[in-house]
Amino acid sequence: MTGTTKGTNGTRTARVSRGRTLRAAALLGCAALALTACGSTKDDAAGAAGGGGGDGKGKVGVILPLLTSPFWQSYNDYVPKMATSEGVDALKTVNSNSDPSQQITDINNQLNQGVKGLVVAPLDSAAIAAGLDQAERKGVPVVAVDVAPEKGKVAMVVRANNVAYGEKACAYLGGQVTSGKVVQIMGDLASVNGRERSKAFRDCVAKKYPKLKVLEIPAKWESDTAASKLDTLLNANPDIKGIYLQAGGVYLAPTLQTLKSKGMLKKAGEKGHIAIVSNDGIPQEFDAIRKGQIDATVSQPADAYAKYGMYYIKAAMQGKTFEPGPTDHDSEIVKLPSGILEDQLPAPLVTKDNVDDPKLWGNTVK
Repeated sequence: MTGTTKGTNGTRTARVSRGRTLRAAALLGCAALALTACGSTKDDAAGAAGGGGGDGKGKVGVILPLLTSPFWQSYNDYVPKMATSEGVDALKTVNSNSDPSQQITDINNQLNQGVKGLVVAPLDSAAIAAGLDQAERKGVPVVAVDVAPEKGKVAMVVRANNVAYGEKACAYLGGQVTSGKVVQIMGDLASVNGRERSKAFRDCVAKKYPKLKVLEIPAKWESDTAASKLDTLLNANPDIKGIYLQAGGVYLAPTLQTLKSKGMLKKAGEKGHIAIVSNDGIPQEFDAIRKGQIDATVSQPADAYAKYGMYYIKAAMQGKTFEPGPTDHDSEIVKLPSGILEDQLPAPLVTKDNVDDPKLWGNTVK
């Protein structure tokens, strides 16, 4: 589900190979360096769908996973703005309503409308392969946003490091709670995001904070499920000292309401306060930090997701490809075990010390 605006303030991603002149200039500029280091993020002028380069023009379909989360509502609002700034002719977004099967239908519908590119936020890391295969058969490049597919062809995954999300949450809670029980309210384990955040948090606690005991709530990105299971868990474990919300957009409100109903919602600094670290970077989380209701959140870059989703799909439609290495917008392109490339955008921890930073995207939306 689930960065900073550093990504959005960056000019472009990796250097683009546009001909021999630029290649020669790049080599001259790297005279004393190894060639692989010099060109680590340049594009290769290869066809995105197996053919030659194109002009980057044509309709682009944008498919959302859901719109019940403030995070995805914000991403949805950014899409047309970023499409305009990147020169992409994006169709009106399509909402798959948290249904992986519907998402495949949505992809096929967009392909039947003749789109030349797709920007998709996958709901299920495995199931999305069926849609990606359909797009590849039609020669339509795809950029995946937020979730990396387990298999299938995509031009780029635009995402932040979800392992780091879990590790940052662990480190923060470990610094606030010395011993006792902590809870992680997990996302959908059919998504690589849910799996990576869960494992990273669990492993970090076991390694660095062995006096903490992790209790887990599988909530599948569903607010009702989170509320119900948290209520049951608190009845049996009223001595909970910390909570990690893997998606503030869907878990923040039900968590605060559940704690309030039990008389357990204490402000930071008060006796009995339960330390809470969230994940998304939405305005509601920032307000909760200011009020002392929660302590921190990891800011997931909704604005940069939209910006670089548009940038990479245009590049793919032009036949450009990329290589692993640092970018010019404070991120790094990495090669996943599947062979897919992923641009890992910055995602900082936000606490009371930096919650009012005007560069955070959560402070720029109403």
